Amino acid sequence: MRGPIYVITDPDAALCVAEQARAAARGGAAWVQLRDKTASDDDLAALVRQLLPEMAALGARLIVNDRVEVALTAGAHGLQIGQGDGDALAIRQRMPLGMILGLSIETVAQARLIPSGVDYIGAGPVRATPTKPDHATPIGFNGLAQIVAAAALPTFAIGGLKPGDASAVRTTGAIGMAVVSAVTRSADPEAATRALLAEWGAS
Repeated sequence: MRGPIYVITDPDAALCVAEQARAAARGGAAWVQLRDKTASDDDLAALVRQLLPEMAALGARLIVNDRVEVALTAGAHGLQIGQGDGDALAIRQRMPLGMILGLSIETVAQARLIPSGVDYIGAGPVRATPTKPDHATPIGFNGLAQIVAAAALPTFAIGGLKPGDASAVRTTGAIGMAVVSAVTRSADPEAATRALLAEWGAS
């Protein structure tokens, strides 16, 4: 797996989604996920096609959240799905060779039942987060460590993570941290991403 910082876009932030993605990649995020629940499939696919060469040039992988058809038709680097987004194995069978599949995991029970073909998991929420009001019960760092151990797959922690959390995340065995507000709602998203990457390296 690539670097430890995974930035997820926020359509409600002041900066537009495209500029959030660019800033995160310039700041060293190895993963940039386009998450926009309100954009149409066509608009999101167009954005994916526009950003793909830019992300690749900056060394970042562009991941689409939830929208299976958008990820497939636009040729995204990867797709992140939740527990209610369809059968992961069936989705994997539709994906071209080399495309990345991530799965959201909220409990140890789910972590023990991950189908083959999933490349990594996003485990959380570690804390409550306003960017996803319908999130599951927060698992804390202890819960995160239990999921990491049960899943035996590369795991990104997600949910309410902020500067100062890198050491606690690394201690659980997770390979990285996924953030939304800590980057997208900062005054300088590029600098915020770079600071998180430096913190991870120093932890």
